[in-house]
Amino acid sequence: MTARPRLILGSGSPRRLKLLAQIGVVPDDVAPPDIDESPAKGELPRDYVKRIARAKAQAVAGGDAVVLCADTTVAAGRRILGKPENEEEARAFLALLSGRRHSVITAVAVTRGERIWTRDVLTAVKLKRLTEAEVDAYIASDDWRGKAGGYAIQGPAAAFVPWINGSYTAVVGLPLAETATLLQAAGYPLTGGSA
Repeated sequence: MTARPRLILGSGSPRRLKLLAQIGVVPDDVAPPDIDESPAKGELPRDYVKRIARAKAQAVAGGDAVVLCADTTVAAGRRILGKPENEEEARAFLALLSGRRHSVITAVAVTRGERIWTRDVLTAVKLKRLTEAEVDAYIASDDWRGKAGGYAIQGPAAAFVPWINGSYTAVVGLPLAETATLLQAAGYPLTGGSA
């Protein structure tokens, strides 16, 4: 039996580390790549996250290690809502999403040597109609910082989400079923009952 390959998580997200732990996966190293994540002019949300996840994976020097990277974006129609730069932008995102459905798309890329495996998962999410007081309290919590679309479903904003259709873990930042499949395809064995 060959030794398990090293696993490098190409992400600084503590949420992705926690999600991997749920399926018994602990990376040997964490190496967030430094890449330009700006959307290309006219780029559609799904194409954008697939390109960014792939670029992240290719930017991490893995050798024969398995490299796992992901990218998540929130899309209102064709508009990509990245991580808000300030409170004003976070408020604008929440106002846009309030009372309507939107898409959360997470793309996962796994590399080993020259090979790359990718999957993307689209989940539909609906936010309830938010009151000014709810938005004020949420902005004051600072939970919106560093979150695509200006909210995180696993934090206080969970109270704003009456409906979801798709993968909850993809909305958090890493679709576990698809990630497990990609890791196994790259020769990274999973234990803990996820196969």
